[in-house]
Amino acid sequence: MTRFAGKVAVVTGAAQGIGAATAARLAEEGAAVAVVDLTAERAQATADAITAKGGTARAYGCDVADYDAVEAVFAQIVEDLGALHILINNAGITRDNLFFKMAKSDWDAVLTVNLTSAYNCSHVAQKYMVKQKYGKIVSLSSRSALGNRGQANYAAAKAGIQGLTATLAIELGPFNINVNAVAPGYIATAMTAATAERVGSSAEDHQALAAERTPLRRVGQPEEVASVVAFLASEDASYVSGQTLYINGGAR
Repeated sequence: MTRFAGKVAVVTGAAQGIGAATAARLAEEGAAVAVVDLTAERAQATADAITAKGGTARAYGCDVADYDAVEAVFAQIVEDLGALHILINNAGITRDNLFFKMAKSDWDAVLTVNLTSAYNCSHVAQKYMVKQKYGKIVSLSSRSALGNRGQANYAAAKAGIQGLTATLAIELGPFNINVNAVAPGYIATAMTAATAERVGSSAEDHQALAAERTPLRRVGQPEEVASVVAFLASEDASYVSGQTLYINGGAR
């Protein structure tokens, strides 16, 4: 497929997991992809994997929690790749703990990286998108937005993504900009493996337990999230905006 031929996509947090899978999927369908992570060195492996398969990608380092840094790197991406049509707000961290044990620094870090970064990137990207009267923004929320033990900070940030998405869809819609979010359930990534370690489990045992509670009886894969993100970033979803789509195997 070439749904993204001629389009430039920016994917944050793209060194691994869902971000890397999304960058690969968009490139596979014809997009020139700016692979963004905290450092260009971290992002380079994803960019190399894309170019090795004949795709177009460049690695960029940026602390997306820093507005000025986002502004500078997006300007560089537009200079290098020619435009900015698609933004995938995927950067995120966890600092899990029960609320009464949660340090203020862990609250601040998770809200800043998971939510404020989406403001930073969307605010800078919309300047380009409004001017060209075209844009697609897809942000990563989570099933944890509904509440999850030990994740008060992460749940609050991911719920905030849903409110931000709904509001930006209203405000940016008149400029032909679609804004949506996806909310993955349990996906087999380094982040969920870290969660398993935190609760004293192996990644395999943790996934098996999650699979038992999921109607499809398995956990999700990054590529399965990437396929939904690609749909929302494409013209196949041209009349979809302001939505959060849960990707959780039917779990409640």
